[in-house]
Amino acid sequence: MILGIESSCDETAAAVVDGSGRVLSNAIASQVPIHARFGGVVPEIASRNHLVAIGPIITEAMTSAGVTLDAIEAIAVTTGPGLAGCLLVGLQAAKTIAWARQIPLIAINHIHAHIHAPFLRDDAWDGGDGLRFPYMALAVSGGHTSLCRVEGPGVVTTVGQTLDDAAGEAFDKVAKLMGLPYPGGIYIDRIAEGANAEAYDLPRPLYRRGLDFSFSGLKTAARQAWEQLPPEDQTPTAQADLAASVQEAIVDVLTHKAIAACREAGLTQLVIAGGVACNRRLRAVIVARAKKKGIEAIITPARWCSDNAAMVAGLGLALLRQGAAIEGADLLKADIHVTQRTGPTQDA
Repeated sequence: MILGIESSCDETAAAVVDGSGRVLSNAIASQVPIHARFGGVVPEIASRNHLVAIGPIITEAMTSAGVTLDAIEAIAVTTGPGLAGCLLVGLQAAKTIAWARQIPLIAINHIHAHIHAPFLRDDAWDGGDGLRFPYMALAVSGGHTSLCRVEGPGVVTTVGQTLDDAAGEAFDKVAKLMGLPYPGGIYIDRIAEGANAEAYDLPRPLYRRGLDFSFSGLKTAARQAWEQLPPEDQTPTAQADLAASVQEAIVDVLTHKAIAACREAGLTQLVIAGGVACNRRLRAVIVARAKKKGIEAIITPARWCSDNAAMVAGLGLALLRQGAAIEGADLLKADIHVTQRTGPTQDA
């Protein structure tokens, strides 16, 4: 059994996964209510709250799985990319337990964990049966927007990534400028349903220029469109139409580039993972358009899309089998670094 620990941003998470990849528990302590008043994650506040939550959330995961630490044979922990102070909380907790129990520790790349998540299993998901290496993966969230060729567990080549803002951050910032709550991506998804996605003529940045992404210009165009409206015209209908227009632009870009990446690489399977993979419009569009091109789009179950520790434990299991672990006796001299996420993280 593998204990997974995740603390890269504002969720403190722990999970237990067994040797078949079945998720026995997946406990998450969210800080959304704490950061909502700032309109984004404040790193120092996030790291301090991880310190408070890390012990109880590990206990919750163990209790929910019906096991004790005596049953845990290895620990997998996220070491980046993410917020350095936050990552260090999870890493130190994992190292401490691994040293005390003298069990292996596996360092996990956060993005690699997202795109390996379809291999997890539970009563409602078959564990990615039919998914084979190599495949293309779109990892899309508030902090990351990347296209990756996946050759095996942790064997990942990035073929495209955001040059500025991530797609999820663009959703959140547009929602904030219209006065919607944080995290804004959820509310954009809700109010966009049934609205006019052609109400605003918004750009599709870098649409036909390679596989990299850029969403800062789209965010600026949305802000200008909203601020040009007289206050009396900034109605719920106007909010919904702008939300739908922004959503359509982001979904259009993500889908176009993901399919282009598959075709360039000659791959016929596409995994979509990360928090933005919960967006209903993205799910519908990418599956339909991919199918027309002979590509199977495999969308990670929503429960494993947002930051969680089950995906960390699942990848840890695969890497442990390949020998990619630090044994308990070597932990004191092991040089494990956390990787800071680049790009904006807050708007406080």
